[in-house]
Amino acid sequence: MTRRIRKAVFPVAGLGTRFLPATKAMPKEMLTVVDRPVIQYVFEEARDAGIEHFIFVTGRNKSVIEDHFDIQIELKETLAKRGKFAELEALDKQMPKAGTVSYTRQQEPLGLGHAIWCAREMVGDEPFAVLLPDMIMQAPRGCLAQMIDVYNRTGGNVVSVEECAPEETSKYGIVGQGDVVEGGFQITQMVEKPAPGTAPSNFYITGRYILQADVMNLLENQAAGAGGEIQLTDAMLTLHKTNPFFAMPFEGSTYDCGSKSGFLAANVAFALSRPDVAPGFQEALRDIIARRA
Repeated sequence: MTRRIRKAVFPVAGLGTRFLPATKAMPKEMLTVVDRPVIQYVFEEARDAGIEHFIFVTGRNKSVIEDHFDIQIELKETLAKRGKFAELEALDKQMPKAGTVSYTRQQEPLGLGHAIWCAREMVGDEPFAVLLPDMIMQAPRGCLAQMIDVYNRTGGNVVSVEECAPEETSKYGIVGQGDVVEGGFQITQMVEKPAPGTAPSNFYITGRYILQADVMNLLENQAAGAGGEIQLTDAMLTLHKTNPFFAMPFEGSTYDCGSKSGFLAANVAFALSRPDVAPGFQEALRDIIARRA
């Protein structure tokens, strides 16, 4: 019987050096897209998919993330006194329920695989989701919810994928296509950054995973890989030898907020999707473009 996905791990210990000096004193996950931190979008994607336990793997200078997902009594009292009930309601809707959030620390930057392994005691023996906080998704129905649909039919492990141009396969982790399943396909192989012309497909992994708990045992003894770090991909390749993997082509748009261009694109896309922001923002964009024409 397929076990339900109840837990999600968010590795948020990264330094965010590509966004210095903005991230010198503020975590990159707290940079805002329109009016919400990046991590809020990722958290809400997990919550809307039915996740019940949210596990954040943090590091130094990340306590503001914990504060963000906590109640601020003084702020609530001030909003209530000033009659700002719409703002108060919006804040309440964004809050996780009491007792559903856990935090653990990755003391050293030893790679994504090591960050996931740091959550092993909280994950236990259950299958779990991993959501990379740099990647925010935009779709009528969230990426993780779509993945869980596939998982409920297939079991095993599921990753989200999208298509890249064939000449860009060397930038990504690429998967090979096997038998079609409803909502996706079985993965025959995983290749890290294959040269153009050698890739098994042009489907690349986009930062969402559903993994069996067995991966924790592999990460426990995983040797350092690329960059001298413990890589999640290496453990997945080993797990794939004994455990099926499935790919779910994501129906939506993905923005890599770990890059400046992706972060700016996310701001534009999400601003244009907001009825309260879009009209004025569209006008401002037209003016900017006209001045540069």
